Amino acid sequence: MKIATWNVNSLRARADRVEDWLRRTDVDVLAIQETKCKDENFPWELFENNDYEVAHFGYSQWNGVAIASRVGLEDVERTFAAQPAFGKGGKDPKQEARAIGATCNGVRIWSLYVPNGRALQDEHMPYKLEWLRRLQENAAGWLAQDPTAQIALMGDWNIAPRDEDVWDIDFFTANQMTHVSAPERAAFNAFVDAGFADVVRPHTPGPGVYTYWDYTQLRFPKKEGMRIDFTLASPAVAARVSDAWIDREERKGKGASDHAPVVVELV
Repeated sequence: MKIATWNVNSLRARADRVEDWLRRTDVDVLAIQETKCKDENFPWELFENNDYEVAHFGYSQWNGVAIASRVGLEDVERTFAAQPAFGKGGKDPKQEARAIGATCNGVRIWSLYVPNGRALQDEHMPYKLEWLRRLQENAAGWLAQDPTAQIALMGDWNIAPRDEDVWDIDFFTANQMTHVSAPERAAFNAFVDAGFADVVRPHTPGPGVYTYWDYTQLRFPKKEGMRIDFTLASPAVAARVSDAWIDREERKGKGASDHAPVVVELV
Protein backbone atom coordinates (compact mmCIF):
# COMPACT_ATOMS: atom_id res chain seq x y z
CA MET A 1 0.00 0.00 0.00
CA LYS A 2 1.27 3.43 -0.95
CA ILE A 3 0.34 6.36 1.30
CA ALA A 4 1.27 10.01 0.87
CA THR A 5 0.90 13.46 2.38
CA TRP A 6 0.75 16.75 0.50
CA ASN A 7 0.06 20.33 1.51
CA VAL A 8 -1.50 21.44 -1.78
CA ASN A 9 -1.95 25.11 -0.81
CA SER A 10 -5.47 25.42 -2.31
CA LEU A 11 -6.96 22.26 -3.76
CA ARG A 12 -9.25 24.00 -6.25
CA ALA A 13 -6.35 26.03 -7.65
CA ARG A 14 -4.30 22.86 -8.15
CA ALA A 15 -7.01 20.32 -8.96
CA ASP A 16 -5.49 19.40 -12.34
CA ARG A 17 -2.03 18.92 -10.85
CA VAL A 18 -3.40 16.78 -8.01
CA GLU A 19 -5.39 14.62 -10.41
CA ASP A 20 -2.41 14.15 -12.74
CA TRP A 21 -0.18 13.31 -9.78
CA LEU A 22 -2.59 10.70 -8.41
CA ARG A 23 -2.82 9.00 -11.80
CA ARG A 24 0.93 9.11 -12.33
CA THR A 25 1.98 7.84 -8.90
CA ASP A 26 -0.75 5.26 -8.25
CA VAL A 27 -1.04 6.30 -4.58
CA ASP A 28 -3.62 4.41 -2.51
CA VAL A 29 -4.16 7.02 0.22
CA LEU A 30 -3.44 10.75 0.13
CA ALA A 31 -3.55 12.95 3.23
CA ILE A 32 -4.13 16.52 2.07
CA GLN A 33 -3.59 19.81 3.89
CA GLU A 34 -4.58 23.40 3.12
CA THR A 35 -7.52 22.55 0.91
CA LYS A 36 -8.70 26.13 1.53
CA CYS A 37 -12.34 25.38 0.85
CA LYS A 38 -15.61 24.52 2.53
CA ASP A 39 -17.32 21.18 2.09
CA GLU A 40 -19.83 22.74 -0.32
CA ASN A 41 -17.14 23.85 -2.79
CA PHE A 42 -14.75 20.93 -2.32
CA PRO A 43 -13.96 19.22 -5.67
CA TRP A 44 -15.48 15.85 -4.76
CA GLU A 45 -15.64 14.73 -8.40
CA LEU A 46 -11.86 14.98 -8.76
CA PHE A 47 -11.49 12.00 -6.45
CA GLU A 48 -14.70 10.14 -7.23
CA ASN A 49 -13.86 10.10 -10.95
CA ASN A 50 -10.56 8.42 -10.07
CA ASP A 51 -12.11 5.79 -7.76
CA TYR A 52 -11.15 7.42 -4.47
CA GLU A 53 -13.42 7.87 -1.50
CA VAL A 54 -12.72 11.16 0.19
CA ALA A 55 -13.46 12.78 3.55
CA HIS A 56 -12.97 16.52 3.95
CA PHE A 57 -12.99 18.95 6.86
CA GLY A 58 -13.13 22.65 5.99
CA TYR A 59 -14.88 25.70 7.38
CA SER A 60 -13.64 28.52 5.16
CA GLN A 61 -11.02 29.63 2.64
CA TRP A 62 -8.31 28.91 5.22
CA ASN A 63 -6.80 25.65 6.47
CA GLY A 64 -8.79 22.54 5.51
CA VAL A 65 -7.72 18.88 5.57
CA ALA A 66 -8.82 15.78 3.70
CA ILE A 67 -8.09 12.08 3.20
CA ALA A 68 -8.60 10.39 -0.16
CA SER A 69 -8.47 6.59 -0.28
CA ARG A 70 -9.13 3.84 -2.77
CA VAL A 71 -8.60 1.09 -0.15
CA GLY A 72 -11.43 1.96 2.20
CA LEU A 73 -12.34 4.98 4.33
CA GLU A 74 -13.89 4.14 7.70
CA ASP A 75 -14.49 5.76 11.08
CA VAL A 76 -13.88 9.31 9.91
CA GLU A 77 -13.04 11.67 12.78
CA ARG A 78 -12.86 15.45 12.41
CA THR A 79 -10.60 16.96 15.09
CA PHE A 80 -8.95 14.93 17.83
CA ALA A 81 -10.12 14.87 21.44
CA ALA A 82 -9.66 18.22 23.23
CA GLN A 83 -8.19 19.86 20.12
CA PRO A 84 -7.59 23.52 21.06
CA ALA A 85 -9.43 26.38 19.39
CA PHE A 86 -7.99 29.79 18.51
CA GLY A 87 -9.23 33.35 18.70
CA LYS A 88 -7.28 36.57 18.34
CA GLY A 89 -6.66 38.12 21.72
CA GLY A 90 -8.32 35.09 23.27
CA LYS A 91 -11.70 36.33 22.07
CA ASP A 92 -14.30 34.13 20.44
CA PRO A 93 -12.03 31.08 19.97
CA LYS A 94 -13.05 28.88 17.06
CA GLN A 95 -12.13 25.34 16.14
CA GLU A 96 -9.96 25.24 13.02
CA ALA A 97 -10.04 22.57 10.31
CA ARG A 98 -6.58 21.14 10.97
CA ALA A 99 -7.03 17.42 11.69
CA ILE A 100 -8.99 14.58 10.16
CA GLY A 101 -8.57 10.86 10.77
CA ALA A 102 -9.83 7.76 8.98
CA THR A 103 -9.02 4.06 8.83
CA CYS A 104 -7.80 2.96 5.40
CA ASN A 105 -7.18 -0.76 4.90
CA GLY A 106 -6.40 -1.21 8.58
CA VAL A 107 -4.15 1.84 8.98
CA ARG A 108 -5.40 4.79 10.98
CA ILE A 109 -4.39 7.79 8.88
CA TRP A 110 -4.37 11.31 10.28
CA SER A 111 -4.04 14.28 7.95
CA LEU A 112 -2.59 17.10 10.07
CA TYR A 113 -2.02 20.77 9.42
CA VAL A 114 -0.15 21.97 12.50
CA PRO A 115 -0.55 25.69 13.33
CA ASN A 116 2.28 27.84 12.00
CA GLY A 117 3.07 29.85 15.13
CA ARG A 118 3.67 33.00 13.02
CA ALA A 119 6.37 34.48 15.30
CA LEU A 120 8.07 33.42 18.52
CA GLN A 121 6.26 36.12 20.51
CA ASP A 122 2.94 35.87 18.65
CA GLU A 123 -0.13 34.54 20.44
CA HIS A 124 -0.31 31.87 17.74
CA MET A 125 2.83 30.21 19.16
CA PRO A 126 1.35 29.07 22.50
CA TYR A 127 -1.68 27.89 20.51
CA LYS A 128 0.64 25.85 18.28
CA LEU A 129 2.42 24.29 21.25
CA GLU A 130 -0.82 23.48 23.05
CA TRP A 131 -2.27 22.01 19.85
CA LEU A 132 0.75 19.72 19.55
CA ARG A 133 0.63 18.81 23.23
CA ARG A 134 -2.99 17.74 22.99
CA LEU A 135 -2.34 15.75 19.82
CA GLN A 136 0.64 14.04 21.45
CA GLU A 137 -1.46 13.11 24.48
CA ASN A 138 -3.99 11.48 22.16
CA ALA A 139 -1.34 9.71 20.08
CA ALA A 140 0.50 8.40 23.15
CA GLY A 141 -2.83 7.19 24.53
CA TRP A 142 -3.66 5.30 21.34
CA LEU A 143 -0.36 3.44 21.53
CA ALA A 144 -0.66 2.80 25.26
CA GLN A 145 -4.10 1.30 24.68
CA ASP A 146 -2.86 -0.87 21.80
CA PRO A 147 0.92 -1.09 21.16
CA THR A 148 0.20 -2.98 17.92
CA ALA A 149 -2.04 -0.23 16.52
CA GLN A 150 -1.31 0.82 12.95
CA ILE A 151 -1.23 4.64 12.99
CA ALA A 152 0.30 7.17 10.60
CA LEU A 153 0.40 10.84 11.61
CA MET A 154 0.89 12.57 8.27
CA GLY A 155 1.05 16.18 7.26
CA ASP A 156 2.56 19.62 7.44
CA TRP A 157 4.07 19.84 10.92
CA ASN A 158 5.45 23.37 10.52
CA ILE A 159 8.55 22.26 12.47
CA ALA A 160 12.08 21.56 11.26
CA PRO A 161 13.31 19.21 14.01
CA ARG A 162 17.01 19.24 13.01
CA ASP A 163 19.39 21.99 11.96
CA GLU A 164 19.92 20.24 8.64
CA ASP A 165 16.20 20.58 7.94
CA VAL A 166 16.54 24.27 7.00
CA TRP A 167 18.77 25.84 4.38
CA ASP A 168 20.65 28.04 6.85
CA ILE A 169 20.17 27.50 10.59
CA ASP A 170 22.23 30.59 11.40
CA PHE A 171 19.82 32.72 9.35
CA PHE A 172 16.86 31.24 11.22
CA THR A 173 18.29 31.69 14.68
CA ALA A 174 19.69 35.17 14.01
CA ASN A 175 16.27 36.31 12.84
CA GLN A 176 14.43 34.54 15.69
CA MET A 177 12.30 32.60 13.23
CA THR A 178 9.74 29.97 14.05
CA HIS A 179 9.91 26.26 13.17
CA VAL A 180 13.37 25.75 14.71
CA SER A 181 12.87 26.95 18.29
CA ALA A 182 13.57 24.65 21.22
CA PRO A 183 9.92 24.45 22.36
CA GLU A 184 8.73 23.55 18.87
CA ARG A 185 11.38 20.88 18.47
CA ALA A 186 10.63 19.48 21.92
CA ALA A 187 6.95 19.24 20.94
CA PHE A 188 7.88 17.28 17.82
CA ASN A 189 10.30 15.00 19.65
CA ALA A 190 7.63 14.18 22.22
CA PHE A 191 5.92 12.10 19.53
CA VAL A 192 9.16 10.20 18.92
CA ASP A 193 9.52 9.63 22.66
CA ALA A 194 5.97 8.23 22.66
CA GLY A 195 6.98 5.59 20.10
CA PHE A 196 6.32 7.22 16.72
CA ALA A 197 9.10 7.18 14.11
CA ASP A 198 9.94 9.49 11.23
CA VAL A 199 9.85 6.80 8.55
CA VAL A 200 10.80 9.01 5.60
CA ARG A 201 14.16 10.38 6.77
CA PRO A 202 16.02 7.02 6.66
CA HIS A 203 15.17 6.81 2.93
CA THR A 204 15.81 10.51 2.22
CA PRO A 205 18.85 11.48 4.29
CA GLY A 206 19.94 15.14 4.44
CA PRO A 207 21.19 17.78 4.63
CA GLY A 208 19.64 19.73 1.77
CA VAL A 209 16.61 17.45 1.51
CA TYR A 210 13.48 19.55 1.87
CA THR A 211 9.71 19.34 1.45
CA TYR A 212 8.89 23.08 1.33
CA TRP A 213 10.29 26.09 -0.51
CA ASP A 214 8.83 29.59 -0.06
CA TYR A 215 7.53 31.24 -3.23
CA THR A 216 9.50 34.41 -2.48
CA GLN A 217 13.17 35.25 -3.09
CA LEU A 218 13.69 32.37 -5.54
CA ARG A 219 13.95 29.91 -2.67
CA PHE A 220 13.30 26.85 -4.86
CA PRO A 221 15.92 27.45 -7.57
CA LYS A 222 18.36 28.51 -4.86
CA LYS A 223 17.67 25.21 -3.05
CA GLU A 224 16.74 27.15 0.09
CA GLY A 225 14.02 25.00 1.61
CA MET A 226 12.80 23.34 4.77
CA ARG A 227 11.88 19.80 5.76
CA ILE A 228 8.58 20.28 7.58
CA ASP A 229 6.27 17.59 6.12
CA PHE A 230 6.49 14.25 7.92
CA THR A 231 4.95 10.85 8.43
CA LEU A 232 5.33 9.75 12.03
CA ALA A 233 4.40 6.09 12.22
CA SER A 234 3.56 3.74 15.05
CA PRO A 235 5.89 0.73 15.46
CA ALA A 236 3.46 -1.53 13.59
CA VAL A 237 3.42 0.78 10.55
CA ALA A 238 7.13 1.60 10.74
CA ALA A 239 7.90 -2.12 10.48
CA ARG A 240 6.01 -2.24 7.17
CA VAL A 241 7.87 0.60 5.44
CA SER A 242 9.81 -0.62 2.40
CA ASP A 243 10.53 2.75 0.79
CA ALA A 244 9.82 6.47 1.06
CA TRP A 245 10.56 9.53 -1.03
CA ILE A 246 9.92 13.23 -1.50
CA ASP A 247 8.56 14.09 -4.94
CA ARG A 248 10.59 17.25 -5.47
CA GLU A 249 9.70 17.31 -9.18
CA GLU A 250 6.12 18.22 -8.27
CA ARG A 251 7.37 21.53 -6.82
CA LYS A 252 8.48 22.56 -10.31
CA GLY A 253 6.52 24.33 -13.02
CA LYS A 254 3.60 26.68 -13.27
CA GLY A 255 0.98 26.50 -10.53
CA ALA A 256 2.95 24.26 -8.16
CA SER A 257 2.27 24.14 -4.44
CA ASP A 258 5.07 25.42 -2.23
CA HIS A 259 5.19 21.92 -0.69
CA ALA A 260 6.23 18.64 -2.34
CA PRO A 261 4.32 15.38 -1.84
CA VAL A 262 5.90 12.87 0.55
CA VAL A 263 5.26 9.19 -0.21
CA VAL A 264 5.62 6.07 1.95
CA GLU A 265 5.36 2.52 0.63
CA LEU A 266 4.14 -0.24 2.94
CA VAL A 267 4.46 -3.99 2.50
